[in-house]
Amino acid sequence: MRGGDTTGLRVYNERLVMNALLQSGMLSKAEIARETGLSGQAASVIVNRLLEDGLLVKLDKVRGQVGQPSTPVAPNPEGAYALGVKIGRRSVEAILINLLGEELGATRVRYDAPLPEPTIATAISQAVALLSHLSPAARSRVVGLGVAMPDEIHAWSSELGLAPGALDGWRAADVAGALGQRTGLPVALYNDAAAACAAEMIAGHAITRRSALYIYLGTFIGGGVVIDGRMYRGEQGNAGAIGSMPTGPSRPGSPPGQLIHSASIFLLERALEAAGIDPSAALTEGGGPAADAIFDGWAETATAELSRAVVSALSVIDFQEVVVDGFLPPAWRDRFTRQLSAAVERFNRSGLTSATVTAGSIGPMARVLGAAMLPLKARFSPDTDLLIRSGMARDIA
Repeated sequence: MRGGDTTGLRVYNERLVMNALLQSGMLSKAEIARETGLSGQAASVIVNRLLEDGLLVKLDKVRGQVGQPSTPVAPNPEGAYALGVKIGRRSVEAILINLLGEELGATRVRYDAPLPEPTIATAISQAVALLSHLSPAARSRVVGLGVAMPDEIHAWSSELGLAPGALDGWRAADVAGALGQRTGLPVALYNDAAAACAAEMIAGHAITRRSALYIYLGTFIGGGVVIDGRMYRGEQGNAGAIGSMPTGPSRPGSPPGQLIHSASIFLLERALEAAGIDPSAALTEGGGPAADAIFDGWAETATAELSRAVVSALSVIDFQEVVVDGFLPPAWRDRFTRQLSAAVERFNRSGLTSATVTAGSIGPMARVLGAAMLPLKARFSPDTDLLIRSGMARDIA
C-alpha cells in the first residue's frame, strides 16, 4: 500500500525493509535506507521495531571500513514460518519452511488416484503432523498455508485410467476450508504449475531474464508466464496453461488433441509400467538402459509437440528464455531440455527473436515449495506481485 493512512504506510514500509533484507541477506541501516528510499531515521525506527518483533536479528559489527563500524541486520530464520501442500494427481506433498525458505520438514504420500475425500484427509494429516514439530511460540509465527493443485482436477478421469465421474467430488470440495479448519491457518490456493514457477523465481536461479515461459513436466504438463520481471497470472488466472494448447493434426470429425495428451509424464508412467518398470522409482532415481530407452521414446514425441507450443508462444510474447523443470531425475530433465532446444531450433522462426531453453533448478519439490513460499511472500512483500522492485517509500516510520 503506497497511500492512505499512516498505519497503512507504516506496514508498507516495514514490508519494504523486510523485502530488501530477504533479497540481500543482510544490510546495515544505512544500506537499508539506500535500498528502500527511506530516510536514515525512518529506516532505523523500522529496523528497531522489526528487531523487537523477532523478525530481524543483529549480526556482528563490520569493521575495517571507512567510518564507524556498522552493525548489519538480517532476517531471523525463526521469525516466521509457512506451510505448503501440493495436491496432485499422483501424490500429496507437504513442507514446512522458515522465513528464509529453508526446509524444516517434508512428507510425501503417493496414490494411484486422487480421490477427493482420502486425498484431502491425507493433506490435513500431513499439515497437522508438520505443525506438531513446532513449539507453541513458533507455532504462533506460522503466517499461512499455501495449497498448490490443478485447477480442474476433476476433469481428467479418463487420462488417469478412472471411470467417468470418479473425480467429480472435487467440484464441490472446499480444500481451503477443510485445511483452514484443522490447522487454524489462513489458506490460499494456487495453480500447481504457477506455484512451481513461483518457487523458481523466489528460490531458484534458472529464471534470469525479465520475460520467461516456464514449463513444468508433471503428471500433466503445465506452465507459468513471467513478463517484466513479474509472474503474470492473466485476467482469468489461466496464463501459462500450456497443457491446453491444441496439437494436431486431428482426425476428421474430431477436435484436435491437447498438449497434455502428448507431453505429460502420465504417458511416460504408462510406458514404464507396461515394460515392467516401477514408474515411481524410475522417475525418482532414474533407471537402467531399458528405462532410458523408454524415456527417450517418450521425450522424442513430447519435445516434438512441445516445441511447436513453445514457438507458438514466442510468436505471441517474445520471451527471452524458456525454463523447463519437472518431476524427472536431473539427468532426464537435462536431456529433455536439450532435445526441446534442438527441436525449437529446427522450426522456421523468421520474424521471431531467439530464446534460450534451459533447465530449471528446483526439480520435483518446486510445486510444494512454491506453495509454502507464496504465503511468506504475501506477508512480507510490499507489492502483491511475485517479483517486485524497490520503489520510493514515504518517510513515515
